[in-house]
Amino acid sequence: MNYQIIKDEKLLRRFIEWLPDLEINETFYVALFARKKYCRNVKEIKTDKAQCKRFTSSKEHLFHKIKQLECALDSYVIKGITIPQEALALYISVNPRDFLGATRNSLIKFARLIGQTYNGYNPHQEVMSEIQKTCGRKFYLDFDFDGVDLEKTVGGVKEFLNPDCLTVLKTHGGFHVLVELKKIEKSRIKTWYKRITALEGVDVRGDNLIPVPGCTQGEFVPHFVENY
Repeated sequence: MNYQIIKDEKLLRRFIEWLPDLEINETFYVALFARKKYCRNVKEIKTDKAQCKRFTSSKEHLFHKIKQLECALDSYVIKGITIPQEALALYISVNPRDFLGATRNSLIKFARLIGQTYNGYNPHQEVMSEIQKTCGRKFYLDFDFDGVDLEKTVGGVKEFLNPDCLTVLKTHGGFHVLVELKKIEKSRIKTWYKRITALEGVDVRGDNLIPVPGCTQGEFVPHFVENY
């Protein structure tokens, strides 16, 4: 038996199509985590986000790269702990990462590291971290809501943002509101951010990793909400 990362192929393919097209220097960053809050019976998992795998991908290869995560059960092991299916959650940066900027930042990082006593760092992981941190073009700002009603909250958001710039993602414990920056009406540009961050339940905001629609998030399947 294998881990199941893709729970709904149609949802995943639709999401990949929805993602922005990349320029030559851009990529998407994807991370598979084992999350303690989805499997509290495995007491040995000490952190809420233990990283099992991370990679970069173009839109063209994204589906198959995700499919390759579906290895044999018990293959994901962190510090001697075998990760169960129900702990897994897949995340992605919907804003592209910039290879040029990440390369520049990596060179600076390595110049500093090489001047010090070696402390066990892994060059590959250092580069991956710089890619994760280096945003290219910013298409979306993401707002993560927990513990509040989706319909009521999104209804409030629509009072100060035009609905066509909003995408709502239902997740395991709440929902995300993705605001497409180029679609915000000019009359709302100066006021919308302050108002949305003042809403009840906003947990995380900005250029975040989001759960991948159609893939596992603690056995829940994240999906876009079509009517809200």
